[in-house]
Amino acid sequence: MKRTVIITGASDGIGAAAAKMLAYPGDTLVLVGRSPEKTRDIAQELDADYFLCDFTELAQVRALAVTLAQKYPRISVLANNAGGIMAAREETVDGHEKTFQVNHLAPFLLTTLLIDNLVASRATVINTSSAAHRHMAKFDIDDLDARQHYSPSTAYGNAKLANILFTTELQRRFGDHGVNAAAFHPGVVGTNFAAESTPIMKLGYGPIAKRLLLSPEQGADTLLWLATTVPGADWKPGQYYAKRKPAKPSRQAQDPALAAQLWEHSAAMVAAG
Repeated sequence: MKRTVIITGASDGIGAAAAKMLAYPGDTLVLVGRSPEKTRDIAQELDADYFLCDFTELAQVRALAVTLAQKYPRISVLANNAGGIMAAREETVDGHEKTFQVNHLAPFLLTTLLIDNLVASRATVINTSSAAHRHMAKFDIDDLDARQHYSPSTAYGNAKLANILFTTELQRRFGDHGVNAAAFHPGVVGTNFAAESTPIMKLGYGPIAKRLLLSPEQGADTLLWLATTVPGADWKPGQYYAKRKPAKPSRQAQDPALAAQLWEHSAAMVAAG
């Protein structure tokens, strides 16, 4: 059966690696990236459809969702992979802290705008999280935009925690309607995700350090597994995974009340426009 697979953050790193691994003959592969040149080149290499979208602007996410919903009535897999760690606190044009918007609010908005298509397709939704949520997060539901307390690592940890909470609540709300959600930790991968971060973080993911880190292909392996296996049989929806196995997230990540609160707060934050 022909499938439509959408991957965000597909112009580099894990997303590009996953795209190459998921480029099956007969399927429709759809790449979403920020870089015009990188996204186009990978799409041409794989004979895939592609769209440009900057997640720092929610208007672009809304426009993308409209286009995707119209062009692809059936979506088999949505891989919310775009993300990154930033440096100094910065607000987007939408008035939200950049790390939180790029890593959580934008994929939250994209997914909820596509929910009818996802339900109709009994789709798998995969959210790229990180074990960083365990030791970097200091999650405050009343300060999601980090106006009171900010550091690059904490903002990233909070966003990765939000990815897991979003997965849990997405499954609770739409699992009975056919959606199968999962979050995963790719490992410590040598990618460009820290390109906008602090000098120390850039060094930690620089050319020398990359020799010691996982390759993008290794980081994409669990995403590939979730995208190509049967939810409910090969893995349990609504869970967090690492190395193709269930992984135990932090206590906060397992809080269903917090997951519900985050959904409501996120919906309010993206409601304008």
